[in-house]
Amino acid sequence: MKIRIRFAKRGTMRFIGHLDIMRYFQKSMRRAHVDICYSQGFSPHQIMSFASPLGIGLTSEGEYMDIEVNSSESSKAMIRRLNEVMAEGMEILSWVRLPEEGKTNAMANIAAADYRVTLHGTAVQELTRSERAASGAEIAALWESFLEQKEIMIHKVTKKNEMDVDIRPLIFDASCKGDTFTLRLSSGSVQNLKPEAVMEAFFAWAGAILPEHALSICRLDMFALREEKLVSLEFLGEVIA
Repeated sequence: MKIRIRFAKRGTMRFIGHLDIMRYFQKSMRRAHVDICYSQGFSPHQIMSFASPLGIGLTSEGEYMDIEVNSSESSKAMIRRLNEVMAEGMEILSWVRLPEEGKTNAMANIAAADYRVTLHGTAVQELTRSERAASGAEIAALWESFLEQKEIMIHKVTKKNEMDVDIRPLIFDASCKGDTFTLRLSSGSVQNLKPEAVMEAFFAWAGAILPEHALSICRLDMFALREEKLVSLEFLGEVIA
């Protein structure tokens, strides 16, 4: 049986890297006595995969992992069992059964992700290039003008090469309220846009410098594309009664 688990990563857990999170959940499955399936061979391991690694320092309300189990209680019971062994800052939010057929792998299905970005420290002052903080209306006006551009070019450096990339088509939706921005960005293995890149481009366009550690970023959810509509990865499965 294929299961998709949605979980939140908050507080100090944002400083725990992806590999440590994997090991943490492997231990948690054993502690919660989840009837998880193991691979075959000389070194069996739990059948478990994650949708998309979360950068260190980011929090999330919409992380996903897929597992295979031999048996399962109700979704409500499994959520309770796992949350009983979770550390502070980690919370299981949903447990759904995935269809046995079709492309259900979370990592392969990601098309977009939602983020909430909040400015801290002197970042708001930088936008006005003065000692006073920009008002919510000023930030919103700047943001609207920034998004009205037909192209938003950034310089991207990879291990293999460097290139200029237009990220405007990868920003599916974006809004601003005060010092908080909500972004829906292209995500996945084909085209992946990080919220940090968007904010750096915004500040550069405004002629401002984005201070270090000025962004608080939370990933809210991840989506798959189904019949030309974005659907939360959670809703690709069904709750077990």
